Amino acid sequence: MNATEARYPRVSSAPTPPPRRQFLARLPLPERAFLADALRAETVGGILLLTAAVVALVWANAWPHAYETVSEYTIGPSKPFHLDLPLEAWAQDGLLAVFFFVAGIELKRELVVGELRDPRAAALPVVAAVCGVALPAIIYALVNSAQGGHPSGWAIPTATDIAFALGVLAVVGSHLPSALRAFLLTLAVVDDLIAILIIAIFYSSGVKLWALGLSLLGLVLFYFLHRARVHGWYIYVPLAVVIWALMHEGGVHATVAGVAMGLMLRVTKDPGEEHSPGEHIEHLVRPFSAGFCVPVFALFAAGVSISAHSIGQVFTEAAPLGVVLGLVLGKSVGVFGGTWLAARFTKAELNPELEWADLFSIAVLSGIGFTVSLLIAELAFKDGPELIARSKAAVLVGSLLCAVAAAVLLRLRNRKYQRLCDEEDAETA
Repeated sequence: MNATEARYPRVSSAPTPPPRRQFLARLPLPERAFLADALRAETVGGILLLTAAVVALVWANAWPHAYETVSEYTIGPSKPFHLDLPLEAWAQDGLLAVFFFVAGIELKRELVVGELRDPRAAALPVVAAVCGVALPAIIYALVNSAQGGHPSGWAIPTATDIAFALGVLAVVGSHLPSALRAFLLTLAVVDDLIAILIIAIFYSSGVKLWALGLSLLGLVLFYFLHRARVHGWYIYVPLAVVIWALMHEGGVHATVAGVAMGLMLRVTKDPGEEHSPGEHIEHLVRPFSAGFCVPVFALFAAGVSISAHSIGQVFTEAAPLGVVLGLVLGKSVGVFGGTWLAARFTKAELNPELEWADLFSIAVLSGIGFTVSLLIAELAFKDGPELIARSKAAVLVGSLLCAVAAAVLLRLRNRKYQRLCDEEDAETA
């Protein structure tokens, strides 16, 4: 090397290869933010839920032994609480507690700052939700009242799946009035509250008062820490896990712990706060709930054997037939009829942005009873695996029929509103 080369070293013209990306490495911040925002959208959550259900059906029918082996694989400690549970139970009791935690925050927000704050505005969706729970239960009970029926499954067709319903509305209703989404959200939130009460009251068994009492003390501590403005996830997450474990040990379905903690969060802002704690925590937890908890639950809950014979049983046996009729007929007539009766005989009024045809489309859409209906089917028929499978098949069939019918009706309504928007644009041009 001469003096010139030593003083001015030769720089290679070859481009520097980019660093190799690690497999399953942590995503950069912009990509993480984009993914989290996508998971907060109802459309994406509904698509993931539907994908998980389809995967479960294919897996359970193509490789049934493998599906059962994975579902029944047991993990978890047996002491101090009995948490050595199969994966299916972890999805049902654990992951759905996160889903109901988010539902609890939504309900609290609606009660304090949302539609349910004003009794006149809340009257129609609340009455609609109550009637949309009562009529499916009555239809199921009537179908199963004869000898050989299974009346314990009366609550299966009473629930509305908010993720699926809002997802369908978002896909086919781009021009529909925003008041329609608000009505559906309020309806579904009240529906979730009723479902939680049904699960806590009618499907809890073997109650242990000591564990339930400690769980309630944990909830009181959670409440006072939050009201004292104590911050720190390292305090609340372990406390929430202990409350959940005690509730599970106490014999009350552990999802009740999730909704109780969600209802305790503050949804109003203190001076200087940009967001309330409830809004902030929901913003953080919703992607995990929609992107992991609910799809994994669907993966373990929706895996039922589908054949011409099993589909025939859905329409010929009392329990599954009651589920289908409850979802398709009971929810539609209950929600729409309850809304009409409340507007007809009380001071409650329909939002002037909406028409009764819009409400009927939403009533049909409310018959999509996937997540909570599958959960209640597991709880209602604990000792009858074949009956659980047929009831789950009925939930899938009924939800599919309601989704298709609602999509057609909403599409017709959407075209009308799109035409009105185009006419208004043409007039102002």
